Amino acid sequence: MFNHVMIGTNDIEKSKAFYEKVLSVLGAAGSMDNTSDSGHKRVFFMHDGNVLALSQPINDEAATCANGFTLGFKCSSPEQVKELHDVAIAAGGTTCEDAPGLRQTSMGDVHLSYFRDLDGHKICGIYRPK
Repeated sequence: MFNHVMIGTNDIEKSKAFYEKVLSVLGAAGSMDNTSDSGHKRVFFMHDGNVLALSQPINDEAATCANGFTLGFKCSSPEQVKELHDVAIAAGGTTCEDAPGLRQTSMGDVHLSYFRDLDGHKICGIYRPK
């Protein structure tokens, strides 16, 4: 259904370094830098047919995080959910919500972790046992 997700950042280089560390937990290797004709910088991470893009806002206003927005990354195990969180925190992110772990939800049991990136975007690691 989705082609890509793009989030704004106020410091493209710091955000790129943060996501290189975090996304390496999921097996994403490397990134691709891009500068638009207008001079705005972007960074693209590609993995398993998915694309996460970081961008300087093209309206030249400050990047802000959306209230109610969460970007969820699919993890392959409960351990990877925790590792994603721990790497993000070590890279300068901040933890939010409950500690990483098992939650009983209306969708069944899921392993979740939540953190905010350097620009305040809410990120989730999620694993659904089969």
